[in-house]
Amino acid sequence: MTSVQIGYAAMLEQFAPADAVAHAAYAEQHGFSGVMASDHFQPWMPAQGQSSFVWSVLGALAERTTGDFGPGVTAPTFRYHPAMVAQASATLASMYPGRHWLGLGAGEALNEHISGAYWPEPHERINRMFEAIDIISKLFTASIAGRDVKHSGQYFTLESTRLWTMPPVAPEIYVATAGPVTAKRAGRVADGLITVGAPLEKIPLLLSKFEAGAREVGKDPAVMPRVVQLHLSWAETDEIAMANALREWPNGAMRFPKGDIRSPFEFEQIAKLVRPEDFDGRMVISADPDVHRAQIQRYVDLGFDRIYLHNVGRNQREWIDVFGRDVLPKLVR
Repeated sequence: MTSVQIGYAAMLEQFAPADAVAHAAYAEQHGFSGVMASDHFQPWMPAQGQSSFVWSVLGALAERTTGDFGPGVTAPTFRYHPAMVAQASATLASMYPGRHWLGLGAGEALNEHISGAYWPEPHERINRMFEAIDIISKLFTASIAGRDVKHSGQYFTLESTRLWTMPPVAPEIYVATAGPVTAKRAGRVADGLITVGAPLEKIPLLLSKFEAGAREVGKDPAVMPRVVQLHLSWAETDEIAMANALREWPNGAMRFPKGDIRSPFEFEQIAKLVRPEDFDGRMVISADPDVHRAQIQRYVDLGFDRIYLHNVGRNQREWIDVFGRDVLPKLVR
């Protein structure tokens, strides 16, 4: 068995909730450890076809599996008030002690614009996220201590309250980012870091900034989780693997920020411009399990503690069988 945790990424924008839960349970039976579930109101592409409510699915995932689990990632800023995210997370942590973590991000218009509020520039979205983290952390700390808490900030107000269902130990909060400045702030205020598909050459700077932020406030970065989600395409042949990537996950080849695009149908139009070579350096597409193993090993070597894998094709069980047998056991710390 591998010494690093390799988890399953349950992509709720691709699979109906019951299917996603069944795939995650099957993955655990074949050596995967833990589940990261995507939080989308809409899929990236109409062809992906789904977008179930992550908090409902997380409860079902926890019942069918035994490892860690969390949303990867939730934006506690537009669709949700931070207090609602705190309540949802605390409830799961109470039901499944020691297993649930809370992944938080700044959000994308695709999911967050639906409330009709003004969609701000990235710096404001990031500042909103950190204020939301402050509220969630205050609620966790005060509720464990049996106290009320309130907040009046630039973006959010919380009147005096507490979480009445709260585990003895608060869920860990992980911040999702691919930016070094945000990573440093995350090191100061969060318990861990999540990055999704950041290019390999950017990872050392990202991690060093996260560690620097942690040290500034007296934390030991060596014990703080580093989490990455990796997209890949495996199939029986290279041609099928590429066809799956082009059909199911062309958004993975789009080399520009996607946070301001509001509709799956806009992504669908952009996807018509995606070519096979656009995936180079962004996603491994191969029928050879050892090619995938080598890429995953690079992230292990960079110091990630948990790696959640997303195979973009619909061939989930076949992929799980192959990776559980030929990839996971060969990864080493």
